[in-house]
Amino acid sequence: MGTSRAPDRPGTPAALGRRGEDLAGVYLRRQGLIVLERNWRCREGELDVLATDGRTLIVCEVKTRSGRGYGSPAEAVTRDKRNRIRGLALRWLAARRVAWCPMRFDVIAIDHPPGGPPRLRHVVGAF
Repeated sequence: MGTSRAPDRPGTPAALGRRGEDLAGVYLRRQGLIVLERNWRCREGELDVLATDGRTLIVCEVKTRSGRGYGSPAEAVTRDKRNRIRGLALRWLAARRVAWCPMRFDVIAIDHPPGGPPRLRHVVGAF
């Protein structure tokens, strides 16, 4: 089940998140991965980026922060969030009628300070 989104207003947390996901997609392609889908949604939630290296399904959670007031981007991927992402990945497999495939769960953490360049950190096999 996919849904369309209204455009994000510049300067909002949603726009910052969208920018981070755009950067993550470009980064993953430059690493030689194929981005299969972005922002896949179902009733239970959303997966940010699904990619593959040709053998493994790579489920990427993208977290972008403009400052450290709420901690580092990677710290936002809590145990509950990790469990939800695992369940959503199984829902994605079922929705795409993929019986089974090797999976890996990564986090792409982006610090994007106002007026400064973004800094991306890719945690491979984060959980």
